[in-house]
Amino acid sequence: MFAIFTTGGKQYKVSKGDTIRIEKLPEGEGETVIFPGVFLTADEKKGTQIGKPYLEGVSVEGKVLVQGKADKIRIVKFRAKKRSKSVQGHRQRFTDVEITAIKEGSAKKTPAKKEA
Repeated sequence: MFAIFTTGGKQYKVSKGDTIRIEKLPEGEGETVIFPGVFLTADEKKGTQIGKPYLEGVSVEGKVLVQGKADKIRIVKFRAKKRSKSVQGHRQRFTDVEITAIKEGSAKKTPAKKEA
C-alpha cells in the first residue's frame, strides 16, 4: 500500500517503513506526527482511491527521527565592471520522518466555525 500526501508545499509518495526528508516541522525527535492531506491511496485489496482534492478520513502517520540542517550552499553575486561581489551562505533546516502507518478513519476533521 502507498499514499501520496502533501506537506511543506511538496507532495510525497510513501509506503509503510519509508524514511523521507521534509521541510522542518515543529515536533521534536521521537514524537509522532500526522499528515492529514492525503491525495491518493493505492492497495491491492481496496484498489486506488483518489481524493477531490483530499481523501476524507485518511492520514499518514510518522515518527520524527532527526531535526537537522543540510549542507551549506554558497550564493555569489558578482557585478561585472563594478569591482564588487557579495557571498552569502544558507543551510536549509529539515526533518527526517519514518512512516509508521497509513490510516483510514483517523484524520481529524476541523469543525465548522459558528458565526455570531
